[in-house]
Amino acid sequence: MADIVISVVAKVAEYLVAPIGRQLGYLYNCRSNLDKLEEQVEKLGDARGRLQRDVDEADRQGDEIEPDVKNWLTSTEGIIQKAKELIEDEKAANTSCFNLKLRYQRSRQAKKRSGDIGKIQEENKFDRVSYRLPPQGIWSPRLRDCEALESRASILNEIMEALRNDDIRMIGVWGMGGVGKTTLANQVAKKAEEDKLFEKVVMALNISQIPNVTKIQGEIAGILGLKFGEEEELGRADRLCKSLNKHKTVLVILDDIWEELSLENIGIPYGDVHKGCKVLLTSREHCVLSREMGTQKNFHVQHLCGEEAWSLFKKTAGDSVEKLELRPIAIEIVKECEGLPVAIVTIAKALKGETVAVWKNALEELKRSAPTNIRGVSKNVYSCLELSYNHLTGDEVKRLFLLCGMLGYGDISMDQLLKYGMGLDLFEHVSSLEQIRNKLLTLVKILKDSSLLLDAEYKYDNKWPGVFFGSNYENRFVRMHDVVGDVARAIAAKDPHRFVVIKEALGLEEWQRKEEFRNCSRISLQCRDLRELPERLVCSKLEFFLLNGNDPSLRIPNTFFDKTELLKVLDFSQKMGVTPLPSSLGFLSNLRTLCVQRFTLQDIAVIGGLKKLQVLCFASCEIERLPKEMMQLTDLRVLDLWDCSHLKVIPQNVISSLSRLEHLCLAKSFTKWGAEGFGSGESNNACLSELNNLSYLKTLCIEIRNPNLLSKDLVFEKLTRYVISVSPEEEHFNYDRYARMLKVCGVNKSCLVDCLFKLFKTVENLELSGLEDTKHVLYELDTQSFLQLKHLCIFACPGIQYIVDSTKGVPSHSAFPNLEELRLFNLNNMDAVCYGPIPEGSFGKLRSLEVDGCGRLKSFISLPMEQGRDGSVLPEIGSLDSTGDFSSTGSSATQELCTSDVPTPFFNEQVTLPSLEFLFMHGLSNVITMWHNQLPLESCCKLERLEIMHCDKLLNVFTSNILKGLQSLKDVKICDCDSVEEIFDLRGVNCNEIHDIATIPLKQLSLERLNSLKSVWNKDPQGLVSFQNLGSLCIIDCPCLKCLFPETIAKGLVQLSVLRIRKCGVEKIVANENGDEIMSSLFPKLTSLALEELDKLKGFSRGKCIARWPHLKELIMGKCDQVETVFQEIDSKGYIDSPIQQPFFRLEKVWFDFSPFLLPYLDC
Repeated sequence: MADIVISVVAKVAEYLVAPIGRQLGYLYNCRSNLDKLEEQVEKLGDARGRLQRDVDEADRQGDEIEPDVKNWLTSTEGIIQKAKELIEDEKAANTSCFNLKLRYQRSRQAKKRSGDIGKIQEENKFDRVSYRLPPQGIWSPRLRDCEALESRASILNEIMEALRNDDIRMIGVWGMGGVGKTTLANQVAKKAEEDKLFEKVVMALNISQIPNVTKIQGEIAGILGLKFGEEEELGRADRLCKSLNKHKTVLVILDDIWEELSLENIGIPYGDVHKGCKVLLTSREHCVLSREMGTQKNFHVQHLCGEEAWSLFKKTAGDSVEKLELRPIAIEIVKECEGLPVAIVTIAKALKGETVAVWKNALEELKRSAPTNIRGVSKNVYSCLELSYNHLTGDEVKRLFLLCGMLGYGDISMDQLLKYGMGLDLFEHVSSLEQIRNKLLTLVKILKDSSLLLDAEYKYDNKWPGVFFGSNYENRFVRMHDVVGDVARAIAAKDPHRFVVIKEALGLEEWQRKEEFRNCSRISLQCRDLRELPERLVCSKLEFFLLNGNDPSLRIPNTFFDKTELLKVLDFSQKMGVTPLPSSLGFLSNLRTLCVQRFTLQDIAVIGGLKKLQVLCFASCEIERLPKEMMQLTDLRVLDLWDCSHLKVIPQNVISSLSRLEHLCLAKSFTKWGAEGFGSGESNNACLSELNNLSYLKTLCIEIRNPNLLSKDLVFEKLTRYVISVSPEEEHFNYDRYARMLKVCGVNKSCLVDCLFKLFKTVENLELSGLEDTKHVLYELDTQSFLQLKHLCIFACPGIQYIVDSTKGVPSHSAFPNLEELRLFNLNNMDAVCYGPIPEGSFGKLRSLEVDGCGRLKSFISLPMEQGRDGSVLPEIGSLDSTGDFSSTGSSATQELCTSDVPTPFFNEQVTLPSLEFLFMHGLSNVITMWHNQLPLESCCKLERLEIMHCDKLLNVFTSNILKGLQSLKDVKICDCDSVEEIFDLRGVNCNEIHDIATIPLKQLSLERLNSLKSVWNKDPQGLVSFQNLGSLCIIDCPCLKCLFPETIAKGLVQLSVLRIRKCGVEKIVANENGDEIMSSLFPKLTSLALEELDKLKGFSRGKCIARWPHLKELIMGKCDQVETVFQEIDSKGYIDSPIQQPFFRLEKVWFDFSPFLLPYLDC
């Protein structure tokens, strides 16, 4: 027993005495522990210093540092720092031996730090510090200027997605020189490596116009770590191919190719040789990529937006641009660069650190288009763009480029280019206007593909008809980048062109002093405040003269053109007061194009002597009569008198004498056509029959006020483009994107059929109004189904019953197979759009349907006899009294139906509108339901916007059967429909059956003044129908609406950001019958909540609602009489307050971020 006790005591002593001794040792050995630590820190510092020098040398050699070496250096740095802090603290404190606690702490810390240092010194045994990588791509250093530009992020992501697509092996990136293609290619290379999409990424830069295959091979080989000997090009290609084939996946990037490049000759194993090899090419020209190289997907790199352009400029030029005196100048300079990265960076670098005076001069240089004095601009920007010009193939496209440069301040009219090009004889090997038009479109496409021309940005209104190109934005105008325009003008100013473009007003002395005028071939004066011209323009070689100003006091001296006999194109786009044309105009015997716009003219007889004139334009001029001398212009091909509203007299035989005329525009102009066979006095006007003498006429724009002047003899079938209005009154004609437009008002059917029927075969835009004796448009007016019609508008035609009546004959074609827009207004007697079955494909391209004020209309298609499933024939329901019953007699299979029980849907099972995107219905008082339960899924599958207003009998909008087919629906607006009780009728959703979840893409829902609306969703779909994309919901003046959301609908609204409810009978926002707490994640994206004039509103839901809306910026609550407590704040321990009435919201304060927090008229 004693032995056991002794053993236990000894063991206890072992566990107690040793630790006590160790702790006492900290007190006795404080100084020695600190001295030892200081010695170890010095040794560790030396070892770290030696290793760091080795690392620095490896870095200088471009080697990669071993990861364990990096980690060791990082760890030792921290340990040394902490140890030094302890030593310095001890020296500063000079701890007294009587301060036992502090001595103990310092000694213990020193002992621990010494142990850490000993351990890490043991780890300092590295076989090598670094290793050498094969040469990598050179993409990373090039990303500094543009790596943060957001506009490049989307295109970068698209390229990366294309690279992930196994079916795409060759990708193209194109855009003008200096726009950032190489930078983007570098980003692709870097991203591909970071994402490990390929085992190897290689790149060859600046391949240029004359590819050096040896250089390309060398660049790729260097990245692969492959060294060539003295092999020939073919041998190098073979070795390169074998090296690339060793990698399972490879991305090869070839930058800046100008023409077809043989990948095989370089040694790139593309296609079946190596299916894991993908190629990305960059070029200035789209056709090089798509046509010559066969790229499968191409990406267009465009200019920077204003914000990014400024950000890049500021980043390059420095923060000094924000100084008060520099900022406005810098902003103007950035505008001149117009988003071209090369121009922005180059000019910003050139101006960085310069004085305000230098900045101002730079801005003036840019505005004057004389950039050669701005340091670096000529070399870095203009040279690359001039190279693009030099690479253009053919003189035609080069001449067009220079012509655009002369006009390139803002958008450039294609009509202008055509008129000027005709006058300058720019287009080769063409004869007719249509051929010239096609040639111009081809040349413009070449320039666009080379990024030397751009699409016009401004969306013009449709008040002006394009002479040759309609009013389609994409065709009517182009734009030249300002910097590209400067290059074009710089090139044009040199021999042999000698073009002069002047943007500032010149005084008489400057005209005389400018020697460059005397030998130039083209002058473009684009001066807004030009006040005077010299008496005589001494330019013996001048072929082109453009005056574009805005000073009505300017006068053109009579002798101004005495010395310009070679002039071919003359354009006065200058608003002037009353003035005659200068008499010296008669000397211009070579003039081919004359454009005079916005002049007030009295006598223009002088133009009769311009025998070579091919294009004559007096658009928007105040002119009362055309001279008989015009009969001498037998070579005239274009006569444009658009908007000459004062023109009252065109003498007889003037028009018929212009035998070569191909284009005649009298829109918004002459309407006083003479009657046929009415004398031959001088005062008599031209007759419509004179048009028959113009055998070359292809384009016609006219207005005919007197329909009685139409005759069967008028020949219109040769017209390829036309804008014709036949109306007793002046009508607004919307000159839109269609090339063939016809508007007819108040004309009887026989006249239409006899005189204009040939146009129905080709018309694209047809507007009919005031037709009283026409019941059916198709088959009465055109039996060929209006095959080319794209837009049809019918207005106030009381006789119209149907647009299509197939019972009048079996259609040989689909009805309106190319119709894109259908607008039906105030057709009081129309029962249906179509009566009888229509062929498959009818209305197949219809994108927009607008129906307004057609009170009798019940359905889109109405069948004369409804067929039962057993084949029996039933009377048409829609043709019966809406309150009566009927019984059919005849076949034993005939059934009895009650119209009140089976309302006719607007879209029945016969309707298939697969392209419909927009549907507008207003004032359709007979429509009860919208969709048939068996509507084909492909019908309305592209519908995006739906607006229904003043449809008083409509009961509901969407049924559960139709919802799955509406996979494009984004915007719905329902207003002033007194009978609507439900928006989404979900009673057909059976929650006990297995269904696929129907996700409705709806983003905006607006409901206003629906007096009978009881529910937006009439049933909780239990998650089988989702509205997860809904972002905005606005409900106004719906007094019968008691509750807004079923619970599962509310839980699914994860994108809802705006919720506004006003003047409704709403008692609860969310239905929650069991009273459970509503989840706090409800409406997580909510930013704006407005609840106004809801006098029955009691709470957010029946249960508790904890509001967690971190994005909420706006809360409006007003005139909600039954809400007394709006908020009750809670914390993790429970409720802080316990009001008598349940609060509207329970909230955690951290979940609101109001700015501002709005309760403007809180009466709750």
